Amino acid sequence: MVKICCIGAGYVGGPTMAIIALKCPAVEVVVVDISVARITAWNSEQLPIYEPGLDDVVKECRGRNLFFSTDVERHVAEADIIFVSVNTPTKTRGLGAGKAADLTYWESAARMIADVAKSDKIVVEKSTVPVKTAEAIEKILTHNSKGINFQILSNPEFLAEGTAIQDLLKPDRVLIGGRETPEGRAAVEALKAVYAQWVPVERIITTNLWSAELSKLAANAFLAQRISSVNAISALCEATGADVTEVAYAVGRDSRIGPKFLNASVGFGGSCFQKDILNLVYICECNGLPEVATYWKQVIKINDYQKSRFVNRVVSSMFNTVSGKKVAVLGFAFKKDTGDTRETPAIDVCKGLLGDKAAISIYDPQVTEDQIQRDLTMNKFDWDHPIHLQPMSPTAVKQVSVVWDAYEATRGAHAVCVLTEWDEFRALDFQRIYNQMQKPAFIFDGRNVLDADLLRRIGFIVYSIGKALDPWLKDMPAVA
Repeated sequence: MVKICCIGAGYVGGPTMAIIALKCPAVEVVVVDISVARITAWNSEQLPIYEPGLDDVVKECRGRNLFFSTDVERHVAEADIIFVSVNTPTKTRGLGAGKAADLTYWESAARMIADVAKSDKIVVEKSTVPVKTAEAIEKILTHNSKGINFQILSNPEFLAEGTAIQDLLKPDRVLIGGRETPEGRAAVEALKAVYAQWVPVERIITTNLWSAELSKLAANAFLAQRISSVNAISALCEATGADVTEVAYAVGRDSRIGPKFLNASVGFGGSCFQKDILNLVYICECNGLPEVATYWKQVIKINDYQKSRFVNRVVSSMFNTVSGKKVAVLGFAFKKDTGDTRETPAIDVCKGLLGDKAAISIYDPQVTEDQIQRDLTMNKFDWDHPIHLQPMSPTAVKQVSVVWDAYEATRGAHAVCVLTEWDEFRALDFQRIYNQMQKPAFIFDGRNVLDADLLRRIGFIVYSIGKALDPWLKDMPAVA
């Protein structure tokens, strides 16, 4: 029986291992983590992450061939294949601070594997890592190996939160990179055999190690670039009276471009896009490619510009001040169907409004008050470090209240900002919301999910990203 162990029980390790266990009943899968709280949650009825369909998969396999444990060393020693899915946050200090990936957790995992291994192992990089990480890990393992053979593979994940289970069940591709040696090829085939139990063989791509590592960073950079491209066009649409939805549709009908990732919005978020581009920028700089680094940096610059443009639009529309005014924020997660707030544009928008002394009332169906307060008080990149290294008890931001109902959030508000495209927001009774708001009542739709014409008929002043401006907004230009 093949034994698989995954170090790291987070957004990647948990769902990936659950699907492997589901699809490979003959394989024993153990997910290990040093966090007792996290493992306890994986073994409970309330899983530590929200992902549609994940509960059912875990409940079916848990205790059969899927286990969650804090006994890291024992399970690593027993495993044939070890997935390493630990965090690779952006460095906050030292060489490459603000750009480079921090490989502290990776290195300690590698040293621990070398320390406890008593038989040959295949070690699989599942975390998103900078190119050439495998080489560093290989050195650590071989210099500490005590005669044991280790093969390093790169098997990057291409999951999107909110659809992770479907992405795992029917992936566009599975990428496995390994050394181009007989032992390396044998290791690639061993991992390929696991995935081939449910993924068509033609969708399993094998490459060298460096190509696999770089493909992950490049894929995220390309996706983020599309969002920044359409967001840049959205600013031009507002200035000229064009409609970004129509422009994006026309552009997306070109089969070479395609329609996905062309929705203009308040900006992209999530744990990967910004982190991976910063990483790419750093690698380019280290390899003497400043022009390439500058090119990719612009993707993040446009994203930051889009967020500050949105805040400026809100403030300028409301007589150039939101001081003391209640602003309802609908949605805090970085996208719908996830409770994840990492790098969500809502953080920068709320901080911008708080900087102008607004009183903010937030409603999100999946995000807790504790998480929101933590996000609004943390420094950049702190979110990606373990809880015990984060500020202990965040000092609550006084002007922020978190409520459990959109109607409560909007009561007495001067404005509503939609920052996440949750389906339930489309179905709200906006007449009821209008009746209980201060007048003039503003709606700033940062996701273009609401019917602007209907809202205008009710009496709202509406701003939608990349759409022709209301006469009111034209009279109050936002100076970015």
